[in-house]
Amino acid sequence: MSAPPAQAGALAADAAFHAHADEHPPEIHYSSGAEPATLGMLLFIISELMLFMAFFTAYFFIRVVSGAEWPPPGKEIPVDVAAVNTAILLSSSLTMHWALTGIRNENRRALKAGLVTTLALGATFLSIQINEYVHLGWAPHDNAQGSIFYGLTGLHGAHVLVGLMLLTFATIRSFRGHYSAKAHRGVEVPGIYWHFVDIMWIFVFSSLYLL
Repeated sequence: MSAPPAQAGALAADAAFHAHADEHPPEIHYSSGAEPATLGMLLFIISELMLFMAFFTAYFFIRVVSGAEWPPPGKEIPVDVAAVNTAILLSSSLTMHWALTGIRNENRRALKAGLVTTLALGATFLSIQINEYVHLGWAPHDNAQGSIFYGLTGLHGAHVLVGLMLLTFATIRSFRGHYSAKAHRGVEVPGIYWHFVDIMWIFVFSSLYLL
């Protein structure tokens, strides 16, 4: 027995729809309006921000509530060196932006130069920070101030190291011909993380070295 005309028409329309969908699948719709990789990085940054806030809370508790001297009596913090290091790290945000702008305009030379320069500046910042630890003259276990200073700057240094690893992968891929104006998520997502690291250092530097 043949199917009723209405049912037959519905089946034919359904078959045509699925055949068309197989040829041209619909574009993915993201309810958040952001790519999964970008959204994931932003959520990760929010969680890391809360971690930094825990250290800042301990720092201000020691200074404001306990009234402890900062730095500890008889100790010094090299503000001038840290200021130069801050300028180096903030410059790396500009070179990161240069790299991303370059690939968005199909300028592969700018992409490579920007990533390599960002890597060099980030590595310089980290090496100066380590050298500061070596010559600081006080350790994390000496007092509460030392624990907070090394804890907060060390936490940031660990984030710089992770950022350098991400940028290294992006740099290697850029020299292998990856990325284009339409596909550069591998540069954009590490760039978001790197800008976060730079912004956090402004707060770390202002709180620990200037206040």
